[in-house]
Amino acid sequence: MVKGKKSSKRLSKKQLAAMLEDYFSTQPGKTLSFKEIFRSLHLSTHPMKMLAIDIMEEMAWDDYINKVSENSYTLNTKGQVQEGKFIRKANGKNSFIPDGDEKPIFVAERNSMSALTGDRVRVSFNARRQKHIKEAQVIEILERAKDVFVGKLTVSKDIAFLNPQSGVFVHDILIPKNKLKGGKTNDKAMVKITQWPDEDHRNIVGEVIDVLGASGDNDVEMNTILAQFGLPYKYPKKVERAAEQIKAEITPQDVAEREDFRETWTCTIDPADAKDFDDALSIKKLDNGLWEVGVHIADVSHYVKEGSVIDKEAANRGTSVYLVDRTIPMLPERLCNFICSLRPEEDKLTYSAVFDLDEDAYVRNFRLVHAIIRSNRRYAYEEVQQILEDNGVVDGTGKPAPDPKNRGYKGENGWQLCTLDRLAKHLRERRFKNGSVKFDSEELHFDIDQAGHPTRAYYKRSKDANKLIEEFMLLANKTVAETFGKKTKGKAVKTLPYRVHDNPDPQKMENLREFIAKFGYKVKTDGTKAAMARSINKLMDSCEGKREEKVIQSVALRAMMKAKYSVHNIGHFGLAFDYYTHFTSPIRRYPDTMVHRLLTRYQAGGRSANERRYEELCEHCSDMEQIAQNAERDSIKYKMVEFMGDKIGECYDAHISGITSYGIYAEIDENHCEGMVPMHDLDDDYYDFDEKNFVLRGRRHHHKYQLGDPIRIQVASANLQKRQLDFVIAKEK
Repeated sequence: MVKGKKSSKRLSKKQLAAMLEDYFSTQPGKTLSFKEIFRSLHLSTHPMKMLAIDIMEEMAWDDYINKVSENSYTLNTKGQVQEGKFIRKANGKNSFIPDGDEKPIFVAERNSMSALTGDRVRVSFNARRQKHIKEAQVIEILERAKDVFVGKLTVSKDIAFLNPQSGVFVHDILIPKNKLKGGKTNDKAMVKITQWPDEDHRNIVGEVIDVLGASGDNDVEMNTILAQFGLPYKYPKKVERAAEQIKAEITPQDVAEREDFRETWTCTIDPADAKDFDDALSIKKLDNGLWEVGVHIADVSHYVKEGSVIDKEAANRGTSVYLVDRTIPMLPERLCNFICSLRPEEDKLTYSAVFDLDEDAYVRNFRLVHAIIRSNRRYAYEEVQQILEDNGVVDGTGKPAPDPKNRGYKGENGWQLCTLDRLAKHLRERRFKNGSVKFDSEELHFDIDQAGHPTRAYYKRSKDANKLIEEFMLLANKTVAETFGKKTKGKAVKTLPYRVHDNPDPQKMENLREFIAKFGYKVKTDGTKAAMARSINKLMDSCEGKREEKVIQSVALRAMMKAKYSVHNIGHFGLAFDYYTHFTSPIRRYPDTMVHRLLTRYQAGGRSANERRYEELCEHCSDMEQIAQNAERDSIKYKMVEFMGDKIGECYDAHISGITSYGIYAEIDENHCEGMVPMHDLDDDYYDFDEKNFVLRGRRHHHKYQLGDPIRIQVASANLQKRQLDFVIAKEK
């Protein structure tokens, strides 16, 4: 500990700066709070504390120390030259993210060389100018993140080039005429870079590796989205051939080795257009009065052997991808839609989590078994919802169907579905009571005609039938993780991929607290996980149905961390589970297949798997999940722009769904399509952007644009190439 001078003697700024430098130099790698610093340096008076804070601000400006939070710093042990990841922005405001840090550092376009998003680069930091932000310049590109790009071809008499879809380059990619592979003007194509810019030339040169087809064709545009994100848009022939060789027959040995549920009533409940049924529910009343509920999951790992050509392709994909009008499956169609899919009236192999539940849905017994089932019925969510409502369920109230007594339940299999719903509602109520965060999300859907053109846009809300399935899947995932993840006396915990979700970002939670205070709401930003979650739920309940509901939910979601896969369990904040994994969707998620294999191995007495290898697989699957989500969002954007393409000039009521320094995002109330009013079209004043409060304020007239505000917009343009919808503020009549 550094001995500071007694606070009774007032120190000069120079003396205190020297003490602070000396103190930080003796604490490398440690994050120091104001409280620790003041105590260690014996700064007890308010003026001396304020002076110390001012000096530390200057020290951070000079990069001697790094600011960790609003009231803590750490010694900067890194030099002026660092390595990390480059992020390119279309507006030229690029950034560098150092290794081991998440704070981006500004890189001007002139200092970026030809670095692209994801490239590993080495930078040097510029000398800091007074009242200017920290800047870096790229001095070397260490590793390219990608060298294949997709875009639109232009072929002229003398030259050809590709205009990349994502607008990542300042210049187009030149293509020699003999490297076009038959591509023509306006064709979408994939191009591999053969020559990057260097000291001798500034051009990027490439060659066509695949022509996707003519721009504007629906299939071509969807494949373009996949190619843009590096996702496969066709299945390798060798993988499909391997799938054809898998035998679908269930042998007598398979039956003998499994628990037989074929005589137990079982059903699947999925979207109406689903083909890959990877989960089923069974229910029967036991003699002891308990309900036996089976959560039966397609036994993919029985058919897909680790290390096989099919397994390698599935691991590489990581997940199925769901675009607006199609599914790009993780597994070949023969497996995902036929052999593994739990189709009705067919014997199927499953890995099953079987629960004995009492009337309040408390688990009295649990077993995990390989099983064989025969689904009695395939239901769409809408069909089950109708049966529930016919029996007196009012959607969204959380109340089960009333007991019909001697009259019996209405509809085919009414008592089974209503009983499952009742048990699920007990599970759901208890989950929220224990601190699970309540975000009832809406998903934008489109009705598509035969040509792939969207004819209607609408939101789909999760109803009681969806929540019924959700609760039993959550129960299975949670119980499996607890069974194999909890430490028991004398036994070491074995390697298992978990689905983890960290606590909310403290600074973003503070921003949320300040933002909602303007509407008269409160939220806890610290305390136990359960207390914070209950506070967020109370906030969601308080603003439900109000004008500000969507905007508050949006800001609250931004405070949440992203869920990911890891063998290092930290629990799941959003669900308030200490142990949670993904077990219930092996047809469409590779981590579930990993979990199935490991559980089978451990049940047979096998040794723990290699932790490092599985962590790498978890990181890959988390990355692929994010990429798939980005592609799905891009397909929604494309269909949104396509849907609004014939509505140029029309006016709509909307509300502000986003505020940025470059404009206002507005969502049309009627069809939920979102576009932007660019800043340069707000010509009635000069507007300042208040990032913390999500507000644009006019300097002269003091007009405000704030998140959630109603506005009237006019559709100005719909650019399919950029997937961009532009609005202007509608002129009042």
